[in-house]
This record gives sequence, C-alpha cells and structure tokens, in this order.
Amino acid sequence: MTAEDYYNRGNEFRKRGNWQEALNNYLEAIALDPDSPAAEAKKMVENILGYYCRDMYNP
Repeated sequence: MTAEDYYNRGNEFRKRGNWQEALNNYLEAIALDPDSPAAEAKKMVENILGYYCRDMYNP
C-alpha cells in the first residue's frame, strides 16, 4: 500500500469514529511519506482526542 492509501483508509476510519485505527493508518502513511497530508490529519485527531474543557467538569 502507498502512503496515500493509508491516508485514505485513515480517513474512512475517522469518519466511522474509529480513532485508534485512523491514527494507526495515519502513522503508516507518515512512515512512508513524512510530507503526507496524514501528518496534519494525525495532529487533528490528536487535538480532538485531547480536547478538555474544564468548565464542563467544574461548573
């Protein structure tokens, strides 16, 4: 598979809400091509998963 294939596959997993598989595929794409758009997609997924709003937990 090519970096683009892994990137597209990661996008499909992301759309289905399977974050771990999306990250795994993005990492494979980045390993094959560090300049792949998967690098930005990986950061985006990490930001989504790392989101934390203190006001929601401590009103």
